[in-house]
Amino acid sequence: MAGPAPAQGQARATRKLLIRTWGCQMNVYDSGRMADILAPLGYAPTESAEEADMVILNTCHIREKASEKVFSDLGRLRETKKARAAEGRQTVIAVAGCVAQAEGAEITARAPWVDIVLGPQTYHRLPEMVARASRAAGAVIETDFPAEDKFDHLPEARAPQGPVAFLTIQEGCDKFCSFCVVPYTRGAEFSRPAAAILAEARQLAANGAREIALLGQNVNAWAGASPDGNSWRLARLLRELAEIPGVARLRYTTSHPRDMDDDLIAAHGEIPSLMPYLHLPVQSGSDRVLAAMNRGHKADLYFRIADRLREARPDLALTSDFIVGHPGETAADFDATMRLVERIGFAGAYSFKYSARPGTPAASMAGLVPEAEKDSRLQTLQALLRQQQDDFNRACVGRVVDVLITGTGRHPGQVAGRSPWLQPVHATGAAPVGAVVPMTLEAALPNSLSANMVHEESAAA
Repeated sequence: MAGPAPAQGQARATRKLLIRTWGCQMNVYDSGRMADILAPLGYAPTESAEEADMVILNTCHIREKASEKVFSDLGRLRETKKARAAEGRQTVIAVAGCVAQAEGAEITARAPWVDIVLGPQTYHRLPEMVARASRAAGAVIETDFPAEDKFDHLPEARAPQGPVAFLTIQEGCDKFCSFCVVPYTRGAEFSRPAAAILAEARQLAANGAREIALLGQNVNAWAGASPDGNSWRLARLLRELAEIPGVARLRYTTSHPRDMDDDLIAAHGEIPSLMPYLHLPVQSGSDRVLAAMNRGHKADLYFRIADRLREARPDLALTSDFIVGHPGETAADFDATMRLVERIGFAGAYSFKYSARPGTPAASMAGLVPEAEKDSRLQTLQALLRQQQDDFNRACVGRVVDVLITGTGRHPGQVAGRSPWLQPVHATGAAPVGAVVPMTLEAALPNSLSANMVHEESAAA
């Protein structure tokens, strides 16, 4: 059972908090906000489960066997909790995120040593849950979709995120793709008001963020209330964010082709701080499979969007997501996906074999593709995607680009950073974290690019 919540006057007494995060950058953002919420209760971060007074597993339900990975980690935490209890130290164990939302009471049935189960829409209630867990005989489970907006109840972000900061502007999804659990675990689409987003972005910039990445399950569906009482779309929000002093770079992820409107496409050519990089999942190149997936668009729409984006911003790099072996996918359907990849040319991609998610429409569809065939198709697709990524990286060699310094390199005397296309870059020299330094890209390595600073003295500027 959880230990008691500290009294108000005891909030300064430090307890240790470990948050383990799986999945998307939205989960990374959520984990940071949970740490912010618990800080007034005296919880400070740790990387060690053995010294943690509270452990939160912030989970993702997208990948295969996600639940089993959580239960495996919980098994190890059970032993840690027992060992700490033998020393007179209590441990609160919480499971958060999408697995918590999907599994609910099943988690505490299989792992009764878990104290708190909370969905992604309820983490603003964590202090109350910790207090309730200290009084309850069983676990506290909060997996509803509360009427109140959780963002209205969150404190200002306390800990600086560093030169790259993530900012959730939209949650949930109304698309209901056949293979996806997000509408069931994150709920309906919700857009935060523009004023709240701008205020948080200004705070992030004041804390040292040079690049802000806007997050959402379907981020380009964002349509938030504006300060003048109307509604803005994403392009207008990006234009306002670009005016914040100190913000040198903007990105947004993840997008849906159906929500790439004219103004957003134009923004890629009109906002210098909007990086020439877009993650735009397509999933398949077959119109028949796209219909079975309930994607709501055809391959031709994706082609037209890609062409228009590159017309607006010729140096724009596209990355995407692919699923092979969706129920009913034939060899001809897969060939259509390969043709789409060849036609578009991607700078990177995530690709996976289809695996059923309980409760989704695809889980009950006929026409399952044999596992060996899915393996073969995935290997064929990934070979082409790897080749395209290598070709893109090699094509960057010789360019002079601005690199955002994010830390030190692996070797002494090196700095590490990110190119405008999110490639890892390392160079010999000195530059402060957060500096944007012009560099000549010298060589494409397996997982990064090496570079030379063009004007080393500018690094201190």
